[in-house]
Amino acid sequence: MAVLDALTALLEPTVSGLGYELLGVERQPTAGGTLIRLYIDSSEGIVVDDCATVSRQVGDVLEVEEAVSGAYTLEVSSPGLDRPLFTPAQYRVFIGSHVKVRLRTIVNGRRRLAGLLAAATDEYLTISIGEDDIDVPYNVVERARLDPQW
Repeated sequence: MAVLDALTALLEPTVSGLGYELLGVERQPTAGGTLIRLYIDSSEGIVVDDCATVSRQVGDVLEVEEAVSGAYTLEVSSPGLDRPLFTPAQYRVFIGSHVKVRLRTIVNGRRRLAGLLAAATDEYLTISIGEDDIDVPYNVVERARLDPQW
């Protein structure tokens, strides 16, 4: 987690300087090295040219700062309808929405949760699944996304 926090802190000024909001950063190992994925947003929405602009600038920062060791692929993306959630503030905006959450450890006998986001404090989020409310500390969340209901 510390690596993602450091990458976010390094890249946020560049992204915001370009007029976008950096929602979060994901880092995944791949066969060819590491995938670094940034999610950006703006009040006007995001198009491919926005992603390309941010990618060029962020790529330069990563190279100059030597922030990623070894080979890596940089991907810049809009959040989409199944928007990922990274911070307590982002969770709070979507209270009442359906979410899917993958956990690093088992909570209440589960590693995956899907339900209604009922609450979000600075320490944990609460997911309602049927009659059960499950409190999940953020430090055990591996990945969380909105789950659009069609």
